[in-house]
Amino acid sequence: MPVEKTERSIKMLIDQISAGEIKLPEIQRGYVWQPTQVAKLIDSLYREYPSGSLLLWKTGETPLTRDAAIGATPQESTVPPLYLLDGQQRLTSLHRIFNNHDDAQIVFDIENETFQNQSSSTKNDSRWIKVYDVLRDDADLFEMQGNLLDADVRASSKEIGRRLSKLAAIKNRIYYMELLVGFGYDEIAQIFVRVNSGRALKTTDLTLAMLSARWPGILQKLEDEAAYWTQRHYPDLDVTFLTRALAGAVLGRGLSTWSHSRLVAATDDALNAGWKTVQRGLRHLVPLLKENLKITSSALIPSHMALLPLVIFLGERPDMPLDTETRDGILYWFLLANLRNRYSSSTDTMLGRDIPTVREPEPIRKLLANLGVIGTRIEITPQDLTGKTRESAYFPLSYLVAKKAGALDWWFGTEISAIAEDHIKLEHHHIHPQATLKNHPKRYSKAEINDLANLAFISGKANRKISDRSPSVYFVDDGPPLTKEELAAHFVPYDEPLRDAASYREFLAERRRLLAAAMTELLDSFRPTWLTQAAAPAEVQPGSTLEFVLYQSRWDISKIVATARVDDVTWTGSFSFDGLVAAIDAASNGLDSDLEVAGQTTPVQVEGDTVKIAVGPYLVSGTIEAWRDMMAHEQDQALPLSQLPNLEEAPWIGELIAFPVSSVE
Repeated sequence: MPVEKTERSIKMLIDQISAGEIKLPEIQRGYVWQPTQVAKLIDSLYREYPSGSLLLWKTGETPLTRDAAIGATPQESTVPPLYLLDGQQRLTSLHRIFNNHDDAQIVFDIENETFQNQSSSTKNDSRWIKVYDVLRDDADLFEMQGNLLDADVRASSKEIGRRLSKLAAIKNRIYYMELLVGFGYDEIAQIFVRVNSGRALKTTDLTLAMLSARWPGILQKLEDEAAYWTQRHYPDLDVTFLTRALAGAVLGRGLSTWSHSRLVAATDDALNAGWKTVQRGLRHLVPLLKENLKITSSALIPSHMALLPLVIFLGERPDMPLDTETRDGILYWFLLANLRNRYSSSTDTMLGRDIPTVREPEPIRKLLANLGVIGTRIEITPQDLTGKTRESAYFPLSYLVAKKAGALDWWFGTEISAIAEDHIKLEHHHIHPQATLKNHPKRYSKAEINDLANLAFISGKANRKISDRSPSVYFVDDGPPLTKEELAAHFVPYDEPLRDAASYREFLAERRRLLAAAMTELLDSFRPTWLTQAAAPAEVQPGSTLEFVLYQSRWDISKIVATARVDDVTWTGSFSFDGLVAAIDAASNGLDSDLEVAGQTTPVQVEGDTVKIAVGPYLVSGTIEAWRDMMAHEQDQALPLSQLPNLEEAPWIGELIAFPVSSVE
C-alpha cells in the first residue's frame, strides 16, 4: 500500500522528534507560529477539539533535511526516520511546550480555563500555572492542587483536580497519521505543494519546495546568503527575496504562479549561473547603496523589487570598474523607481520589462527610458509631499537628505544612523508632539499630525526627553538651545512663530518646502549629464497645427476640444481631460491604456519614455513630462465647462502624421 495509516500519542511524537526519528525534509518552510497560535492549539487539545492529522513520508532514501525550530539538537536516530510533510507547526509548538522553550511559555488560568503566553501579570497571579509544569514527567498534580487551594483560587478542590488532570491528559491525546511509502522525492515535492496549495503558503514557498526536489541544497544556499545579509543590517534580503532574484536571473521576469514552474524546470546550468548572478550582483549593489546613498539598512528601501534589475545588471556585467555616469545612473534610477512606486502593481509585468532591459546595450539609459525621464529634470515639489506619511517612499528619502546634511541627534550630538542600537537607536519623532495638536482649536486631523513634514530622526533617549512638550519649549529649554544649524540639518524651519501649535499648518508648508528642495538636490546630484540631452522634437509640417482647449468643471467631466489643421482640412474632436490624466499616470508605470477620442477608443502607446496618442490626423507623441507640462498649461488657460460648444464629432479615417506634444497650441 502506498499510504499507511496509523496513530501516535502526542507524548510519543514529541519523544520521536527528540530522538531524531521524525525529521523535516528540506522542502518544508520555516516555523512561523506566534505564541497566540500555540496557546490556541493547547486550548483545542484541552477541550478535545479536532486539531487535524499528520502526513509523513517513509522512505529508504536519505533526503536533505532542515533543522526543526525546537531549540535543541535531536539525537542520532537508531531507526530509519520519518519525514514530516504536514503538521510541522503543530508538532514544533508542542515540542516547545513539553520542553519549556523560551518562546512557548504558555500558561493556564485554572479559574477560567483559558490559555495565553506568559506575561509579567500572569507571573504574579496565582491563578495562572505554566502548562509545562503540568505536562512534565515529574509533575506532582496533588501538590499543585494544594498550592492552588492555599492561594484561594475560586474553584473547588475537586474541580481544580479535574482541570489539572484534563490538562495533563493532553500528552495522551492521539494524532492520526498517514505515511507515504515508496514515493520518490519528486513525487513527494508534488504532494507537498498540493497539500499546501490551499493554505497561506506564498509562491516562493511552493517554488522552494519544488526546487529542493531537483536541486538539493538550494534552501541551505538561500538561508546562508540571507544570514550573511542579516548580519550586515539587510534582513529584508531574505529567502523570499533571494528566490525572486533567482527567478529574475534565470527567467528574466518576476516570480508568479505562472513562472515558478518554469524556474523549477530550468537546467542545472541555468540555476547555477542564476545563483552566481544573484550573489555577485548583491555584493556589488549593496556597497554602492551603502556608501553612495547612505542606505545602511534594508529598512530604508521602500520597494525591494527595485533591487532586482540592478542585481542582475551588476551580477552579469564584466568585472571592470563602473564609470561615473553608469554608477550615478544606477542610483538615480533606483531613487526614482521607488518614488514612482514602479513595482506597486503589475510587479511581474514591470520586472518583465526592466530585467530584459539590463541585458541590452545602454541598459541604464533604457531603464530610465522605461521610467519616462529621458530629457527631463525631476523636481520634487512641496505639493508632492503634502499628505505623505511614514509609509510613503518619501519618508526614507527624508532620512537620506538629513543624513547627507550631517544631521545630528538632539541629545548625544552623534550623526543620525539607521543602524544605531541601544540608547542611541533612531526613532522618528513628532517635531510638534501629538499631544499639543490633538483637540487643538484649529482641529488638526490625524493625517496632518502624522504628516511626513512633522517627523524628524533622533535617538529614543532624545525623543523621551522631549516627551509631549512643544518645540517652542524644548528647542530652547533642554540645556544648550538647538542652534539654527542643528535644526537646518534636519530641514526644520528656525522661525520662532512656527514653533507654536497655532501655526502648525504654516510649519508643515515651510518644512515641505525645505525638504522638497533638499530631495531635488539629492536627485540632481546623481542625475547623469546625458539625461539633459533631450530627443530632438519631430518636425512639424508647415501649415499643420493642433490646438487644445480645456473646458473644466469641479462637478462634471472636464473635456479637451482638439482642433487639427493639415493642408486644407480641419478636424475637431474632444476627449476627457481626466481620462488623459489617468492614461499618462498609467504610462508613468509603463502601462498601455485607452482614451476615447471623438467617440472612438484609441490606444495610448508607451514606448520607452515616449507616449503616443492618435488625435485626429496626428499621432501626438512626447515624454511623460512633456505631456504633463502640456496638461498643466491647459489647466492654467482652462475655460468653464458651461462654455463648451456643441460639436459634430467623427473619428479620423486616414493616415496619421507625427506631431510632438510640445508643439500643441
